Amino acid sequence: MAVEGKAIDALSQFDLAPALGAVGRSVGFTQSNLYMLISGGLIVLLMMWGMRHRAIVPGRMQSLAESAYGFIDDMVLAQIGEEGRRFFPFVFTLFMFILFGNMLGLFPYAFTYTSHISMTFVMAMIVFVLITTVAIMLHGKKFLGYFFPEGAPIWLAPIIIPVEIVSYLSRPISLSIRLFANMVAGHVMLKVFATFVVMLAGLGAVGPFIAVMPLAINVALVGFEVLVAFLQAYVFAILTCIYLHDAVHLH
Repeated sequence: MAVEGKAIDALSQFDLAPALGAVGRSVGFTQSNLYMLISGGLIVLLMMWGMRHRAIVPGRMQSLAESAYGFIDDMVLAQIGEEGRRFFPFVFTLFMFILFGNMLGLFPYAFTYTSHISMTFVMAMIVFVLITTVAIMLHGKKFLGYFFPEGAPIWLAPIIIPVEIVSYLSRPISLSIRLFANMVAGHVMLKVFATFVVMLAGLGAVGPFIAVMPLAINVALVGFEVLVAFLQAYVFAILTCIYLHDAVHLH
């Protein structure tokens, strides 16, 4: 929380700062990079630790690992088809990386790297380059037919083709902004209401009683943010699957 006089500073939580002391400063290593590494380590730990026994009756960690694996596997098969199994490792990694980044950011003093547009745009561009490369490799020149549906009147080409091209090129923008905007909005609301609690609690004898309402709202917002953290990872992953379906089947 940050209260500067009577003002609420809700955006300082997104400022980047060097991590790991002098070493971090010398190489430009920030807390965003640190939490990316932590997320990657936790994902590897979950999958390796959870599946180390491969018991017939799974324990909690194994159930969690198997549930995550099965959830993404079902998504890939449903959206892309059997041909999509080759893309499962990519979609699974993408989903888990975003999910863990979103969830870690809800802990006190943690940093949400998905709240930076530069990070979400890079992930969206990786998806965009992948789907474009897959479409060209599988279909060659037929890929250009994606921008002009078969059977459409030729005279509509000057209208349909520019619209389809703009729609295609806007995919990384919509992917990145959706995730970034939701993470920023949620964390700003959490910080604003948390600051209200501190400010109202300092109003004297009646302060703590008045502060109960923003405190209750903040507790509810935390629960809502957990849901949003999962939903945004899911939306990013399922849109990636939909785009891969278009690239594989060219429609």
